[in-house]
Amino acid sequence: MFDISTANTRGVANHGWLRSRHTFSFGSYYNPEAVGFSDLRVINDDQVDAGEGFGTHPHRDMEIFSYVLDGALAHRDSMGSGSVIRPGDVQIMSAGTGVSHSEFNNSRVEDVHFLQIWIVPNVLGAKPDYQERYFSDEEKRGRLRLILSPDGIDESLRIRQDTRVYAGLFDGDETATFEMPKDRYAYVHVARGSVELNGQRLQTGDSARIRESQALTFSGGEEAEVLLFDLRPNELPVMN
Repeated sequence: MFDISTANTRGVANHGWLRSRHTFSFGSYYNPEAVGFSDLRVINDDQVDAGEGFGTHPHRDMEIFSYVLDGALAHRDSMGSGSVIRPGDVQIMSAGTGVSHSEFNNSRVEDVHFLQIWIVPNVLGAKPDYQERYFSDEEKRGRLRLILSPDGIDESLRIRQDTRVYAGLFDGDETATFEMPKDRYAYVHVARGSVELNGQRLQTGDSARIRESQALTFSGGEEAEVLLFDLRPNELPVMN
């Protein structure tokens, strides 16, 4: 059984230069029915105006990854990391004992559209870390490509949690099936387009919580881009 949340139930924040949709409670948006799922704490769908962005601010003890859909996002942090990430790039910052960073739209002309996702770590007070990797469309086309994992297998980025994140692109007849491991939860987020999950149509911004082990089949995509989270069987995030 799926617990579906439609895009129009998300929190909305409009700061002029920033337009954000919050899947889970964040900032001034609070929904007691959406404070996280398993180790997932934040999924923010952000669009930032040209030349604008988030000034330097701190984080600690959180796994924070950004997934760019359109445009270019410039990152700078107190570890000395600095880069511009574009569609296909995945960036993860393990805040650990504490790190400060800024994120700005790298363009003076076009908006940047990206997802920022927070996952609680399985260790507190660790050394901060930064990783980045490009995953081509070909790697994700008609399949679920592992992009984050606790052991970094298959050239995925390492995350400090028993979580695995997959990205997939589906259009037309393309299909892929994920066999949920026993005693695990799963979470599906449709970043854009639409897709059928076990025959149920999901649209841009929709999500599904899955608590029972089963095969998850993605099909009937219409320019769909999806993220699948393989998670511990916890209802809510718990800091260890």
